[in-house]
Amino acid sequence: MIPDIPTISANLSDPAPEFPWPNGASCAVFPAFDVDAETAWLQYDFKNVDRLVTMSFGAYEERVGIPKILDYLRAEEIKATFYIPGWVVDAHPKMCESIVKGGHEVGHHGYLHKRPDPADFAEDKEEIDKALDSLKRVLGVTPVGYRAPSGENYHELLGYLRDRGILYSSSFRDDIRPYRHKLRDGSRGPVELPVNVSFDDWLYGLSQRFSPRPMFPKEHVLSIWNGELEQTREWGGLVSMVMHPQVTGRPMRLGILRDFITRARSYGDVWIATGQEIAAHYIEQERAAGL
Repeated sequence: MIPDIPTISANLSDPAPEFPWPNGASCAVFPAFDVDAETAWLQYDFKNVDRLVTMSFGAYEERVGIPKILDYLRAEEIKATFYIPGWVVDAHPKMCESIVKGGHEVGHHGYLHKRPDPADFAEDKEEIDKALDSLKRVLGVTPVGYRAPSGENYHELLGYLRDRGILYSSSFRDDIRPYRHKLRDGSRGPVELPVNVSFDDWLYGLSQRFSPRPMFPKEHVLSIWNGELEQTREWGGLVSMVMHPQVTGRPMRLGILRDFITRARSYGDVWIATGQEIAAHYIEQERAAGL
């Protein structure tokens, strides 16, 4: 028997308004990293805590990935956004402090990278609050941005995030421009900076751990990224990236990011900005339009 499924859209928000980008830019590129470290592997099976080679994938971020990425961003004078689970802040405080010292934005990414689920609202609220405590206690940061662990969210949690001071989310896949969430109770939720899944490096560089699919070579990834950028620029959209230091922090993968940013800058009209900057611009445009 086919089950009854509510005919309610997953997203009640109106189509994204066509607000202009600042300073005449044609589009925006949002370089963002999910600093999952070992939580990326603990979420699959907590027994991995004693599987040292599996855990070493995550440990690469503190030993090599983050330092190399920060060196590159510093050299190119780029500010990025780093979404960090609270557990990672507690387990790797020096690594996380180096991100803050680099002048980068730190966003909320859960506590133990638990995937949000409507059936776990009480537990998910605890994850939100525990991570907020870690970010404030260790880093002195009160985040305004949130990226959902494992890319999932729901109306009640969006409302709770808003009430806890989160101004924007970067998790959904349903647009190429920022928009404002509208919740089921009719209230306004956070601004959304939607993700283009083509810019999730995990799909190209680390999927073979659990999948027979091979890694993608540099030429293939750059072809996809540059093609998406070219068309997004023509459409006036936003390129929200989902990079992981245990992937893009690898030698050849960091070269892909370097070449992509070089291409983006070559246009001369691409705004490279943090999530906080993009969300603030959207909110400013909303107010100007009386929305």
